[in-house]
Amino acid sequence: MSLLDDLAEAARDEIERACSLAWPQLSKHTPWGDTFEGFTPEGRAVCFERSYLWENETGGDIRVEVHVFEPQAYEAGVRLTRSIKRETV
Repeated sequence: MSLLDDLAEAARDEIERACSLAWPQLSKHTPWGDTFEGFTPEGRAVCFERSYLWENETGGDIRVEVHVFEPQAYEAGVRLTRSIKRETV
């Protein structure tokens, strides 16, 4: 598996985790972000950066951003973004 494929697989897995909570739970902690160290499926040491941001306005949809990169190559990482829609009652 190539480096880029490995980073992409790790990013896909991380964004699934990042989006596992529903809007009500995430809205209490938005905006928020964190960076932590971990490993890709192939065992490469990488950094995972996860952010929860308001998409357009406070209290609206939440933009989830994930960036997976080797510590020495921040710009060469893989970034994924999803939106969690505000639930309407």
